[in-house]
Amino acid sequence: MGQRFLNENCEGMAIDTFPHWFETLYRSGIYWEFLGWGQLIAVFLLMTQFFSTLGAIAFLPIILNIFFISITYDLGIGLPVITGLLLLVNIFLLLWDYNKLYILLMPDQNRELIIKNQYHYFYNNKFWTYLGLMLFITSLCCVIGFNRDPVKWFFICFALGLIGYIYFVSIIKNSIVKKNSIK
Repeated sequence: MGQRFLNENCEGMAIDTFPHWFETLYRSGIYWEFLGWGQLIAVFLLMTQFFSTLGAIAFLPIILNIFFISITYDLGIGLPVITGLLLLVNIFLLLWDYNKLYILLMPDQNRELIIKNQYHYFYNNKFWTYLGLMLFITSLCCVIGFNRDPVKWFFICFALGLIGYIYFVSIIKNSIVKKNSIK
């Protein structure tokens, strides 16, 4: 949104400090905007579930960059641990979708490509894409409209999660009823 990551102007700090680095990024202009939009697009893709593999691919260089920045500068123990865990989660997401990425990773192998239909009504339901889209839009609105109020954002996310849980329970109940009626 064209704002500094830190609240104050840090151009007078030592050049090898973390705040000065953020000030340099902020003053870079278009690069600062590019980083922000790249993060928003990757998060959006991850939240829709339908495009989560593409989101994990897009997020890998972003979180890898952030992780190396957090271990390069002396930021205490907290930030490198958090960014390291986010990097690990992203790697696990990519490993989870290994069957989708295999053809990209090993293109020269003379193997027969067998495409299996891994459709499952519950997991591949468009509802999750729409719920992820709603979560993304409400998160964006909370940042813009509520000035990053974490309490309001939490309750909105909780309500959306509750809707997803109710949907999940109704699908499970319907599948149990269908199985019992078939017997």
